[in-house]
Amino acid sequence: MKLSIAANYHLELEKGFGAHDYNPLPAVLSKGRGVFLWDVDGKRYYDFLSAYSAVNQGHCHPQIIKALITQAQDLTLTSRAFHNDKLGEYMEFATEYFGFERLLPMNTGAEGVETAIKITRKWGHTIKGIPENMAQIIVCENNFHGRTTTIISFSSDPASKDYFGPHTPGFINIPYNDLNALENAIKLCNNVVGFLVEPIQGEAGVSVPDENYLSEAKKICQKNNILFIADEIQTGIGRTGSLLAVCGNCSCENKCDRQKETYTRPDLLILGKALSGGTYPVSAVLCDSHIMDVIQPGQHGSTFGGNPLGSSIAKKALEVVRDEKLIQNARELGYFFREEMNKYVKKSTIVKLVRGKGLLNAIVINDSTESRTAWNICLKLRDNGLLAKPTHGNIIRFAPPLVMTKPQLTECISIIIKTLQDFES
Repeated sequence: MKLSIAANYHLELEKGFGAHDYNPLPAVLSKGRGVFLWDVDGKRYYDFLSAYSAVNQGHCHPQIIKALITQAQDLTLTSRAFHNDKLGEYMEFATEYFGFERLLPMNTGAEGVETAIKITRKWGHTIKGIPENMAQIIVCENNFHGRTTTIISFSSDPASKDYFGPHTPGFINIPYNDLNALENAIKLCNNVVGFLVEPIQGEAGVSVPDENYLSEAKKICQKNNILFIADEIQTGIGRTGSLLAVCGNCSCENKCDRQKETYTRPDLLILGKALSGGTYPVSAVLCDSHIMDVIQPGQHGSTFGGNPLGSSIAKKALEVVRDEKLIQNARELGYFFREEMNKYVKKSTIVKLVRGKGLLNAIVINDSTESRTAWNICLKLRDNGLLAKPTHGNIIRFAPPLVMTKPQLTECISIIIKTLQDFES
């Protein structure tokens, strides 16, 4: 598809005046509603990325936009130097909804991860009794938790890490989905205070662990007095067909039922992305009082974290997921998507496999990670009216907004299969 004069104008502006820190798919978007995006020329696309799962409720959801506009007309920011009349209501709703006692509000996902690291380290030093500056946190290879200097220090992606040192110490890297590696790392180090894990590794290509991995990892943490930290920034809030990915196959619709056998309750829960309703940066760390209370006034915070605008939006974003039964929709449509795609994959030469959970799915292209096949497929998908993006070279992630209907998804599957057929040998 040849880009228009208008599209090229905007691309040249970014190229000429912006940092070259991204490699976006060449589509210049100007409008979004529900599952659809429109470019500057009026061409409509199905959104199959959802801003990396930040738009679970769909683009410009009317109730979320109404909450944003209403609050923006009254009060947007006070800083945490003063109280506001929205933060407490949001905290009460979110802690009840997710089943925790305390919430610490931040803005971005990376800030949420940094916050969880600080809480875990201080808990380790002041409660567990680890000597100061000796606390270690176990992380997993191929993780993606953000791009701040501390977080990239335990990344295994050279592009994220190289030449940004010196790197922050205090992390032990082990293979993902490997319980023996977790146990061995704990045996080899007496100063472990936490295990930070993505229930599904999204950026790594929607890598889904064994069914018992999270529950057994939590048991290992409990046995060794180590905090189990779930990064649900991308997987949480309905994306995988449960309220949280750690819920396993739990079908609860309204809130996490801590009595469910499938629920692996984290000690710290990190949320972001869809907490914003796709409109305004909001993130949070949730845990119980005996952990959260290690943070005292002046030790952590954010000028914008917990502001009345963000608090109003986040509460409404969660209400939309609950009231519109988007968790159930993601679960049912996810089954349907993988079932239909697997029918095609059985006779495909270009796709190795389909994997995922709920509406967080990916296909692995039968080519090397250095090839441009996945990129070229995404360009062709764009031409055919669907926007997706490769990750790790030969993997294409498919994550539409959770407000998608079955007829819409059926049409999207047809677009995807038709596009892939053009690349079959």
